[in-house]
Amino acid sequence: MNILYLCHRFPFPPKRGGKIRPFNMIRHLHGLHDVTVASLVRSTAEADEAGGIADFCSRYEMARVADSLQRLRMVARLPSTIPSSFGYFHSPALQRAVRRLLRERSFDLIFVHCSSVARYVERIDHIPKILDFGDMDSQKWMDYAHFKRFPMNLGYRLEGMKLVAEEKRLARAFDVCTATTRAELETLDSHRTGAVSDWFPNGVDSEYFAPHNDAYDPDTLCFIGRMDYYPNQECMSDFCRTVFPLIRDRRPAAKLLIVGADPPPSMRKLEEVPGVTVTGSVADVRPYLRRSAAMVAPLHIARGTQNKILEAMASGVPVVTSTAAAGGVDAVAGMHFQVADTASDIAAATLALMCDPAARRRFAAAGRARMLSHHDWSGSMRRLDGIIQRCLEIRSERYPSDRARAAGALTRLAN
Repeated sequence: MNILYLCHRFPFPPKRGGKIRPFNMIRHLHGLHDVTVASLVRSTAEADEAGGIADFCSRYEMARVADSLQRLRMVARLPSTIPSSFGYFHSPALQRAVRRLLRERSFDLIFVHCSSVARYVERIDHIPKILDFGDMDSQKWMDYAHFKRFPMNLGYRLEGMKLVAEEKRLARAFDVCTATTRAELETLDSHRTGAVSDWFPNGVDSEYFAPHNDAYDPDTLCFIGRMDYYPNQECMSDFCRTVFPLIRDRRPAAKLLIVGADPPPSMRKLEEVPGVTVTGSVADVRPYLRRSAAMVAPLHIARGTQNKILEAMASGVPVVTSTAAAGGVDAVAGMHFQVADTASDIAAATLALMCDPAARRRFAAAGRARMLSHHDWSGSMRRLDGIIQRCLEIRSERYPSDRARAAGALTRLAN
Protein backbone atom coordinates (compact mmCIF):
# COMPACT_ATOMS: atom_id res chain seq x y z
CA MET A 1 0.00 0.00 0.00
CA ASN A 2 0.93 3.64 -0.42
CA ILE A 3 0.63 5.37 2.96
CA LEU A 4 0.92 9.06 3.78
CA TYR A 5 2.07 9.41 7.40
CA LEU A 6 1.66 12.84 8.98
CA CYS A 7 2.91 13.66 12.49
CA HIS A 8 3.43 16.75 14.65
CA ARG A 9 7.12 16.25 15.50
CA PHE A 10 9.62 14.94 13.02
CA PRO A 11 9.97 11.30 14.07
CA PHE A 12 13.75 10.99 13.90
CA PRO A 13 15.82 10.51 15.90
CA PRO A 14 13.37 8.88 18.32
CA LYS A 15 14.78 10.49 21.46
CA ARG A 16 11.59 11.82 23.07
CA GLY A 17 8.03 10.69 23.70
CA GLY A 18 6.46 12.61 20.82
CA LYS A 19 8.85 10.92 18.38
CA ILE A 20 9.20 7.38 19.71
CA ARG A 21 5.67 6.20 18.95
CA PRO A 22 5.49 7.54 15.36
CA PHE A 23 9.02 6.34 14.56
CA ASN A 24 8.19 2.78 15.55
CA MET A 25 5.01 2.86 13.49
CA ILE A 26 6.85 4.19 10.46
CA ARG A 27 9.65 1.64 10.81
CA HIS A 28 7.11 -1.17 11.01
CA LEU A 29 4.97 0.04 8.12
CA HIS A 30 8.01 0.61 5.90
CA GLY A 31 8.77 -3.09 6.08
CA LEU A 32 5.43 -3.80 4.42
CA HIS A 33 4.39 -0.70 2.50
CA ASP A 34 5.47 2.41 0.62
CA VAL A 35 5.47 5.09 3.33
CA THR A 36 5.75 8.85 2.80
CA VAL A 37 6.40 10.87 5.97
CA ALA A 38 5.49 14.56 6.36
CA SER A 39 6.25 16.62 9.46
CA LEU A 40 7.84 19.75 10.94
CA VAL A 41 11.36 20.64 12.04
CA ARG A 42 12.25 23.61 14.24
CA SER A 43 15.98 24.08 13.80
CA THR A 44 18.86 23.41 11.44
CA ALA A 45 20.20 20.83 13.87
CA GLU A 46 16.88 19.00 13.96
CA ALA A 47 16.67 19.08 10.17
CA ASP A 48 20.17 17.64 9.87
CA GLU A 49 19.34 14.79 12.24
CA ALA A 50 15.92 14.22 10.69
CA GLY A 51 17.44 13.03 7.43
CA GLY A 52 18.15 9.73 9.14
CA ILE A 53 14.51 8.81 8.64
CA ALA A 54 15.39 7.99 5.02
CA ASP A 55 16.43 4.50 6.10
CA PHE A 56 12.94 3.85 7.49
CA CYS A 57 10.57 5.22 4.84
CA SER A 58 10.27 5.61 1.08
CA ARG A 59 10.35 9.42 1.09
CA TYR A 60 9.87 12.30 3.46
CA GLU A 61 8.89 15.96 3.51
CA MET A 62 9.97 18.37 6.23
CA ALA A 63 8.74 21.92 6.72
CA ARG A 64 10.94 24.27 8.74
CA VAL A 65 9.19 26.51 11.27
CA ALA A 66 10.51 29.05 13.79
CA ASP A 67 9.35 28.87 17.39
CA SER A 68 8.91 32.64 17.59
CA LEU A 69 6.48 32.64 14.65
CA GLN A 70 4.67 29.56 15.93
CA ARG A 71 4.08 31.27 19.28
CA LEU A 72 2.56 34.23 17.45
CA ARG A 73 0.27 31.81 15.65
CA MET A 74 -0.79 30.47 19.03
CA VAL A 75 -1.61 33.97 20.26
CA ALA A 76 -3.56 34.73 17.07
CA ARG A 77 -5.89 31.83 17.84
CA LEU A 78 -6.72 32.98 21.37
CA PRO A 79 -9.93 34.83 20.36
CA SER A 80 -11.01 32.03 18.01
CA THR A 81 -12.57 28.61 18.58
CA ILE A 82 -9.40 26.95 17.25
CA PRO A 83 -7.12 25.64 20.02
CA SER A 84 -4.10 27.90 20.43
CA SER A 85 -1.83 24.85 20.68
CA PHE A 86 -2.78 23.97 17.09
CA GLY A 87 -1.09 27.19 16.00
CA TYR A 88 2.20 25.82 17.23
CA PHE A 89 1.97 23.03 14.65
CA HIS A 90 0.52 25.02 11.75
CA SER A 91 2.74 25.55 8.74
CA PRO A 92 1.60 26.86 5.34
CA ALA A 93 4.69 25.18 3.86
CA LEU A 94 3.67 21.79 5.26
CA GLN A 95 0.11 22.34 4.05
CA ARG A 96 1.40 23.00 0.54
CA ALA A 97 3.64 19.94 0.69
CA VAL A 98 0.74 17.72 1.77
CA ARG A 99 -1.47 19.05 -1.03
CA ARG A 100 1.28 18.47 -3.57
CA LEU A 101 1.83 14.90 -2.37
CA LEU A 102 -1.87 14.19 -2.65
CA ARG A 103 -1.89 15.54 -6.22
CA GLU A 104 1.21 13.65 -7.32
CA ARG A 105 0.63 10.28 -5.69
CA SER A 106 -2.24 7.88 -5.24
CA PHE A 107 -2.41 6.98 -1.55
CA ASP A 108 -4.33 4.01 -0.16
CA LEU A 109 -4.28 5.30 3.44
CA ILE A 110 -3.60 8.50 5.35
CA PHE A 111 -2.33 8.01 8.89
CA VAL A 112 -2.16 11.01 11.22
CA HIS A 113 -0.41 10.91 14.58
CA CYS A 114 -1.63 13.62 16.98
CA SER A 115 -4.75 15.74 16.59
CA SER A 116 -2.73 18.95 16.27
CA VAL A 117 -1.86 18.09 12.66
CA ALA A 118 -5.16 16.46 11.68
CA ARG A 119 -6.40 19.69 10.11
CA TYR A 120 -3.94 19.27 7.24
CA VAL A 121 -6.05 16.42 5.84
CA GLU A 122 -9.43 16.77 7.54
CA ARG A 123 -11.20 17.65 4.27
CA ILE A 124 -9.72 14.74 2.31
CA ASP A 125 -12.63 12.32 2.04
CA HIS A 126 -11.70 10.05 -0.87
CA ILE A 127 -8.90 8.20 0.98
CA PRO A 128 -9.26 6.04 4.13
CA LYS A 129 -7.93 7.93 7.15
CA ILE A 130 -6.82 6.97 10.66
CA LEU A 131 -6.24 9.55 13.41
CA ASP A 132 -4.04 8.37 16.24
CA PHE A 133 -4.76 10.81 19.05
CA GLY A 134 -2.12 9.08 21.17
CA ASP A 135 -2.94 11.04 24.31
CA MET A 136 -6.16 13.03 24.56
CA ASP A 137 -4.54 16.46 24.78
CA SER A 138 -7.68 18.17 26.04
CA GLN A 139 -7.43 16.36 29.35
CA LYS A 140 -3.78 17.31 29.80
CA TRP A 141 -4.65 21.00 29.49
CA MET A 142 -7.51 20.52 31.94
CA ASP A 143 -5.03 18.95 34.36
CA TYR A 144 -2.65 21.87 33.90
CA ALA A 145 -5.42 24.22 35.04
CA HIS A 146 -5.37 22.59 38.49
CA PHE A 147 -1.69 23.44 38.94
CA LYS A 148 -1.64 26.97 37.53
CA ARG A 149 -2.49 30.13 39.43
CA PHE A 150 -5.23 32.58 38.56
CA PRO A 151 -5.63 33.92 35.91
CA MET A 152 -3.37 31.47 34.00
CA ASN A 153 -5.54 28.58 35.11
CA LEU A 154 -8.47 30.09 33.21
CA GLY A 155 -6.44 30.13 30.02
CA TYR A 156 -5.50 26.48 30.39
CA ARG A 157 -9.09 25.54 31.11
CA LEU A 158 -10.28 27.45 28.04
CA GLU A 159 -7.69 25.69 25.89
CA GLY A 160 -8.85 22.35 27.27
CA MET A 161 -12.45 23.16 26.39
CA LYS A 162 -11.44 24.18 22.87
CA LEU A 163 -9.54 20.94 22.48
CA VAL A 164 -12.50 18.84 23.60
CA ALA A 165 -14.65 20.46 20.91
CA GLU A 166 -11.91 20.02 18.31
CA GLU A 167 -11.28 16.38 19.25
CA LYS A 168 -14.97 15.66 18.78
CA ARG A 169 -15.07 17.42 15.41
CA LEU A 170 -11.92 15.78 14.09
CA ALA A 171 -12.94 12.30 15.26
CA ARG A 172 -15.97 12.52 12.98
CA ALA A 173 -13.75 13.39 10.00
CA PHE A 174 -11.72 10.15 10.17
CA ASP A 175 -12.68 6.54 9.52
CA VAL A 176 -10.95 5.19 12.65
CA CYS A 177 -9.51 6.94 15.70
CA THR A 178 -6.97 5.40 18.07
CA ALA A 179 -5.32 6.10 21.42
CA THR A 180 -2.30 4.91 23.38
CA THR A 181 -3.99 3.29 26.40
CA ARG A 182 -7.33 1.89 27.46
CA ALA A 183 -7.81 4.94 29.69
CA GLU A 184 -7.22 7.33 26.77
CA LEU A 185 -9.63 5.25 24.68
CA GLU A 186 -12.29 5.63 27.38
CA THR A 187 -11.81 9.40 27.23
CA LEU A 188 -12.13 9.33 23.44
CA ASP A 189 -15.28 7.23 23.62
CA SER A 190 -16.73 9.54 26.29
CA HIS A 191 -16.86 12.27 23.63
CA ARG A 192 -19.69 10.20 22.09
CA THR A 193 -18.81 11.07 18.51
CA GLY A 194 -19.85 7.71 17.10
CA ALA A 195 -16.36 7.35 15.62
CA VAL A 196 -14.91 3.87 15.29
CA SER A 197 -12.15 3.69 17.91
CA ASP A 198 -9.41 1.38 19.18
CA TRP A 199 -6.07 1.51 20.97
CA PHE A 200 -2.58 0.07 20.67
CA PRO A 201 0.11 0.53 23.33
CA ASN A 202 3.50 2.12 23.29
CA GLY A 203 6.34 -0.34 23.38
CA VAL A 204 9.91 -0.19 24.57
CA ASP A 205 13.17 -1.28 22.97
CA SER A 206 13.96 -4.03 25.48
CA GLU A 207 17.27 -4.84 23.81
CA TYR A 208 18.58 -1.29 24.03
CA PHE A 209 17.15 -0.85 27.54
CA ALA A 210 18.42 -4.12 28.96
CA PRO A 211 19.68 -4.92 32.47
CA HIS A 212 23.40 -4.62 33.10
CA ASN A 213 25.62 -6.58 35.44
CA ASP A 214 27.28 -3.50 36.93
CA ALA A 215 26.56 -2.93 40.61
CA TYR A 216 24.05 -0.24 41.50
CA ASP A 217 24.34 2.31 44.30
CA PRO A 218 21.63 1.72 46.93
CA ASP A 219 21.79 5.41 47.88
CA THR A 220 21.15 6.73 44.35
CA LEU A 221 17.76 7.54 42.82
CA CYS A 222 17.05 8.99 39.40
CA PHE A 223 14.38 10.74 37.42
CA ILE A 224 14.61 10.59 33.61
CA GLY A 225 12.70 13.04 31.44
CA ARG A 226 12.89 16.27 29.46
CA MET A 227 13.07 19.12 31.92
CA ASP A 228 11.52 21.71 29.61
CA TYR A 229 8.22 19.81 30.06
CA TYR A 230 5.95 21.23 32.76
CA PRO A 231 4.64 17.93 34.23
CA ASN A 232 8.25 16.79 34.78
CA GLN A 233 9.17 20.14 36.33
CA GLU A 234 6.18 20.08 38.69
CA CYS A 235 6.90 16.49 39.68
CA MET A 236 10.54 17.09 40.56
CA SER A 237 9.86 20.38 42.34
CA ASP A 238 7.30 18.67 44.56
CA PHE A 239 9.47 15.56 45.08
CA CYS A 240 12.49 17.61 46.16
CA ARG A 241 10.34 19.71 48.49
CA THR A 242 8.17 17.06 50.15
CA VAL A 243 9.54 13.55 49.53
CA PHE A 244 13.31 13.67 49.25
CA PRO A 245 13.81 15.22 52.73
CA LEU A 246 11.90 12.24 54.21
CA ILE A 247 14.21 9.87 52.38
CA ARG A 248 17.30 11.78 53.52
CA ASP A 249 16.08 11.56 57.12
CA ARG A 250 16.41 7.78 56.87
CA ARG A 251 19.35 7.66 54.46
CA PRO A 252 21.46 10.83 54.83
CA ALA A 253 23.69 9.75 51.92
CA ALA A 254 20.75 9.51 49.51
CA LYS A 255 21.32 11.15 46.11
CA LEU A 256 18.85 12.15 43.40
CA LEU A 257 19.91 12.49 39.74
CA ILE A 258 17.49 14.55 37.64
CA VAL A 259 18.47 13.59 34.10
CA GLY A 260 16.93 15.37 31.15
CA ALA A 261 17.44 17.97 28.46
CA ASP A 262 16.92 21.71 28.72
CA PRO A 263 16.34 22.31 32.44
CA PRO A 264 15.35 25.97 33.01
CA PRO A 265 16.87 27.99 35.87
CA SER A 266 14.04 26.91 38.19
CA MET A 267 15.11 23.30 37.74
CA ARG A 268 18.82 24.07 38.05
CA LYS A 269 17.96 25.70 41.36
CA LEU A 270 16.92 22.28 42.70
CA GLU A 271 20.64 21.54 43.06
CA GLU A 272 20.47 23.71 46.18
CA VAL A 273 18.64 20.79 47.81
CA PRO A 274 21.27 18.57 49.49
CA GLY A 275 21.94 15.44 47.46
CA VAL A 276 20.28 16.64 44.23
CA THR A 277 22.12 16.82 40.88
CA VAL A 278 20.54 18.23 37.71
CA THR A 279 22.53 16.86 34.78
CA GLY A 280 20.90 18.53 31.80
CA SER A 281 21.16 16.71 28.47
CA VAL A 282 23.22 13.52 28.45
CA ALA A 283 24.37 11.36 25.57
CA ASP A 284 22.97 8.16 27.09
CA VAL A 285 20.53 7.84 30.00
CA ARG A 286 21.23 4.15 30.58
CA PRO A 287 24.28 4.55 32.85
CA TYR A 288 22.23 6.83 35.12
CA LEU A 289 19.40 4.31 35.25
CA ARG A 290 21.64 1.33 35.92
CA ARG A 291 23.47 2.91 38.84
CA SER A 292 20.19 3.78 40.59
CA ALA A 293 18.35 1.82 43.23
CA ALA A 294 15.09 3.06 41.71
CA MET A 295 13.64 5.48 39.20
CA VAL A 296 11.12 7.84 40.82
CA ALA A 297 8.32 9.29 38.68
CA PRO A 298 5.39 10.26 40.95
CA LEU A 299 3.87 12.60 38.36
CA HIS A 300 0.73 14.51 39.23
CA ILE A 301 0.04 15.36 35.58
CA ALA A 302 0.28 12.33 33.31
CA ARG A 303 -1.63 11.32 30.20
CA GLY A 304 -0.98 8.30 28.02
CA THR A 305 2.15 6.26 28.59
CA GLN A 306 5.25 7.60 30.29
CA ASN A 307 8.06 6.13 28.20
CA LYS A 308 10.51 6.85 31.02
CA ILE A 309 8.70 4.24 33.13
CA LEU A 310 8.82 1.61 30.38
CA GLU A 311 12.52 2.23 29.81
CA ALA A 312 13.40 1.94 33.49
CA MET A 313 11.42 -1.26 33.94
CA ALA A 314 12.94 -2.75 30.78
CA SER A 315 16.37 -1.88 32.19
CA GLY A 316 15.65 -3.86 35.34
CA VAL A 317 15.40 -0.72 37.47
CA PRO A 318 12.43 -0.66 39.87
CA VAL A 319 10.02 2.23 39.49
CA VAL A 320 8.08 4.23 42.07
CA THR A 321 5.33 6.17 40.35
CA SER A 322 1.91 7.73 40.93
CA THR A 323 -1.60 6.48 40.24
CA ALA A 324 -1.90 9.07 37.45
CA ALA A 325 1.25 7.86 35.66
CA ALA A 326 0.67 4.16 36.39
CA GLY A 327 -2.57 4.24 34.36
CA GLY A 328 -0.57 4.36 31.14
CA VAL A 329 1.44 1.22 31.89
CA ASP A 330 0.03 -2.27 31.47
CA ALA A 331 1.41 -3.57 34.76
CA VAL A 332 0.20 -4.41 38.27
CA ALA A 333 0.95 -2.11 41.21
CA GLY A 334 2.83 -3.85 44.00
CA MET A 335 3.95 -6.60 41.64
CA HIS A 336 5.71 -4.97 38.70
CA PHE A 337 6.21 -1.48 40.09
CA GLN A 338 5.42 0.56 43.19
CA VAL A 339 2.54 3.04 43.10
CA ALA A 340 2.10 5.74 45.74
CA ASP A 341 0.63 9.23 45.87
CA THR A 342 1.29 10.90 49.23
CA ALA A 343 4.73 12.14 50.23
CA SER A 344 5.01 9.66 53.09
CA ASP A 345 3.88 6.72 50.95
CA ILE A 346 6.23 7.64 48.09
CA ALA A 347 9.13 7.93 50.53
CA ALA A 348 8.27 4.59 52.16
CA ALA A 349 8.01 2.78 48.81
CA THR A 350 11.31 4.24 47.64
CA LEU A 351 13.12 3.47 50.89
CA ALA A 352 11.90 -0.13 50.73
CA LEU A 353 13.74 -0.56 47.42
CA MET A 354 16.85 1.25 48.66
CA CYS A 355 17.08 -0.71 51.91
CA ASP A 356 16.04 -4.20 50.80
CA PRO A 357 18.18 -5.70 47.97
CA ALA A 358 15.92 -8.75 47.72
CA ALA A 359 12.84 -6.58 47.20
CA ARG A 360 14.69 -4.57 44.59
CA ARG A 361 15.65 -7.76 42.73
CA ARG A 362 12.02 -8.96 42.74
CA PHE A 363 10.69 -5.72 41.29
CA ALA A 364 13.56 -5.51 38.80
CA ALA A 365 12.86 -8.99 37.43
CA ALA A 366 9.08 -8.63 37.46
CA GLY A 367 9.17 -5.22 35.77
CA ARG A 368 11.50 -6.42 33.04
CA ALA A 369 9.34 -9.50 32.38
CA ARG A 370 6.20 -7.36 32.15
CA MET A 371 7.81 -5.11 29.54
CA LEU A 372 8.73 -8.14 27.45
CA SER A 373 5.22 -9.56 27.63
CA HIS A 374 3.00 -6.45 27.50
CA HIS A 375 5.00 -3.53 26.07
CA ASP A 376 6.86 -5.12 23.19
CA TRP A 377 6.68 -3.13 19.95
CA SER A 378 6.05 -6.22 17.82
CA GLY A 379 2.86 -6.99 19.73
CA SER A 380 1.73 -3.37 19.49
CA MET A 381 2.36 -3.32 15.75
CA ARG A 382 0.29 -6.46 15.28
CA ARG A 383 -2.59 -4.54 16.83
CA LEU A 384 -1.87 -1.65 14.47
CA ASP A 385 -2.00 -3.96 11.44
CA GLY A 386 -5.41 -5.17 12.59
CA ILE A 387 -6.63 -1.59 13.01
CA ILE A 388 -5.50 -0.69 9.48
CA GLN A 389 -7.29 -3.71 8.06
CA ARG A 390 -10.42 -2.77 9.98
CA CYS A 391 -10.24 0.79 8.63
CA LEU A 392 -10.09 -0.45 5.03
CA GLU A 393 -12.98 -2.84 5.63
CA ILE A 394 -15.09 -0.08 7.17
CA ARG A 395 -14.34 2.17 4.23
CA SER A 396 -15.39 -0.53 1.79
CA GLU A 397 -18.67 -1.12 3.63
CA ARG A 398 -19.47 2.55 4.24
CA TYR A 399 -18.66 3.91 0.78
CA PRO A 400 -19.59 1.52 -2.05
CA SER A 401 -17.96 3.85 -4.57
CA ASP A 402 -14.64 3.26 -2.78
CA ARG A 403 -15.09 -0.50 -2.63
CA ALA A 404 -12.70 -1.26 -5.49
CA ARG A 405 -9.98 0.99 -4.04
CA ALA A 406 -10.41 -0.47 -0.53
CA ALA A 407 -10.46 -4.03 -1.88
CA GLY A 408 -7.23 -3.37 -3.74
CA ALA A 409 -5.65 -1.89 -0.61
CA LEU A 410 -6.75 -4.90 1.43
CA THR A 411 -5.18 -7.20 -1.14
CA ARG A 412 -1.93 -5.27 -0.99
CA LEU A 413 -2.11 -5.33 2.83
CA ALA A 414 -2.50 -9.09 2.80
CA ASN A 415 0.47 -9.45 0.50
